[in-house]
Amino acid sequence: LELYQLPGTEGAEAAARSDGHIDHVALDVTDIDAAFAAARSMRLDLLQDAPVFLPFWEKGIRYFIVRGPDGERVEFCERLKT
Repeated sequence: LELYQLPGTEGAEAAARSDGHIDHVALDVTDIDAAFAAARSMRLDLLQDAPVFLPFWEKGIRYFIVRGPDGERVEFCERLKT
């Protein structure tokens, strides 16, 4: 479960949403490329063209987000080991 507080105007924007105050739900995966390929093959609504790298934790992460049938955002995230 990933929880964070959005700063400044981002936080105010989230608080004013009519569809909920949670930005997204994050799920850990062990193989982001396989998860992305599976999401693509299922024709899910991908919000990125490929997994995105961010320099978090020791080695970074790679993630992508899909939009669900009711507009919810679900993040798939791999914490990199190497």
